[in-house]
Amino acid sequence: MKDAAVTTDTVATTDGPEGPQPLLPGAEPWSAGPEGRAEIGILLCHGFTGSPHSMRPWGEYLAAAHPDYAIDLPLLPGHGRTWRHLQRTGWPDWYGALEQALEALSARCGRVYLMGLSMGGGLALRLAEQHPDTVAGLVLVNPSVTRNKPTEALLPVISRFVPSISSIGSDVKKPGVTEVGTDRTPLKAAYSLSRFWQVVAADLPKVTAPVLVLHSAEDNVVHPRNAAMVLARVSSADKAEVVLPESYHVATLDNDAELIFESSAAFVARLREAAS
Repeated sequence: MKDAAVTTDTVATTDGPEGPQPLLPGAEPWSAGPEGRAEIGILLCHGFTGSPHSMRPWGEYLAAAHPDYAIDLPLLPGHGRTWRHLQRTGWPDWYGALEQALEALSARCGRVYLMGLSMGGGLALRLAEQHPDTVAGLVLVNPSVTRNKPTEALLPVISRFVPSISSIGSDVKKPGVTEVGTDRTPLKAAYSLSRFWQVVAADLPKVTAPVLVLHSAEDNVVHPRNAAMVLARVSSADKAEVVLPESYHVATLDNDAELIFESSAAFVARLREAAS
């Protein structure tokens, strides 16, 4: 068994037009728990322009509380370096990588739960739509599944002429907290994300797994209508909502982080007990 404190951090580099680029410190993928068979698997997914940094405290909490859980926190393609790397990827790349991670985790775990932040929540929902027999439950924090601002409708045109805009990262209410992520927001990649919203939103009724949605009362990146859409459209008989009163978008690093962690652990424990 791996110790919960031991990780699979890497310092891999990716070549691009600007030359070899190492991962940003803190953006490394991470895992914990048994290397072999496990009853429970947890797949964590970060958001657009973010990195595992925003999810790692969550994973570490679950690993400390349940060292028997197999926990995987991958780095999505294009993320963890400069915005130019992210610009060369799109939603099929991000989804494909997460689908592979789910396949690997489910091959050695009896039940797999998905936990995602922002776009990571949207990707988790898509996995539940496509693999209903594999996903045992979802915990979604400020999930991203639809347009947030009217200007996003212009992405198909703007992305052809404007390569990037300022970063959307580090939307955190707690003082002194900075999210490790892409330095700017690449608009071709953002346009791809907007196309993904149409795909995942259309199939939300296919989601039947238990769902726990936690969303911030004030979010400067993802509008609360996203959480409302998820709760209204999924077919899950078991679904619940928790409002995070003291956090902005990156709530996993914010004042309500402990509430998220505790709620997710209780969610899995309840479903685990019901299945036994």
